[in-house]
Amino acid sequence: MADNLSENSLEKKKDILSTIFFLMSLPLIFLFIIFCFLAIKIFTGKSINNPDYPPVKGSVFNQLLYLNYLYDYQTQAAKKQPTYRLLALAESEIYTTDTRNVEHILKTNFDKYSKGKYNQEIVSIFLGQGIFAVDGDKWRQQRKLASFEFSTRVLRDFSCSIFRKNAAKLVRAISELVVSGQAFDMQNILMKCTLDSMFKVGFGIDLNCMDGSSKEGNTFMKAFDDANEMDQAETTSHGTSYG
Repeated sequence: MADNLSENSLEKKKDILSTIFFLMSLPLIFLFIIFCFLAIKIFTGKSINNPDYPPVKGSVFNQLLYLNYLYDYQTQAAKKQPTYRLLALAESEIYTTDTRNVEHILKTNFDKYSKGKYNQEIVSIFLGQGIFAVDGDKWRQQRKLASFEFSTRVLRDFSCSIFRKNAAKLVRAISELVVSGQAFDMQNILMKCTLDSMFKVGFGIDLNCMDGSSKEGNTFMKAFDDANEMDQAETTSHGTSYG
């Protein structure tokens, strides 16, 4: 009798352990199925070995993996292959630093390329209906307005003096940092110079980001950088990018 009770108890323990193990393995099985599904969707029907298409560098998951230093990753990839593809679920994304391709897209065949509705919906949160977020007639209208600001006369009489002034500030700031032996973030200081220049030219406002004398300028610069980072994270997480 005691032996039967002991065997029944042992069987119940085995059943409980088996159930626990099965329940614990379900998420792993589910993740494996999802991974297989994504892999099939990404790597099928994309002409991976077709020489008429740019070579494949990886998938859009590379962007998520290297998100914290995405530009460094893309720069290193472009050094090895100036034009390459990252595979997404429904399409391939082409990234290029080849000047011939850039000219083809942005100049000689500009009308054939658009940002597309999906990308517009994402960047419009940050950029509104500005020239960097619209296509078609809206873009042409924005371009016409911008052409007055960046005409030859305006550039000669006003804009160039602003650029030269801020370039001198930039050189002075970098020289002081070099002499003091301090490490500094080059991207950060270049962004400050760019914001100072563009806001003075475009809006007549002195942000004074480089010398840090304006609290409002520093606040705006941080908000601008945060918004840009969130926009990049949004496009990357959805497998899209301007690259």
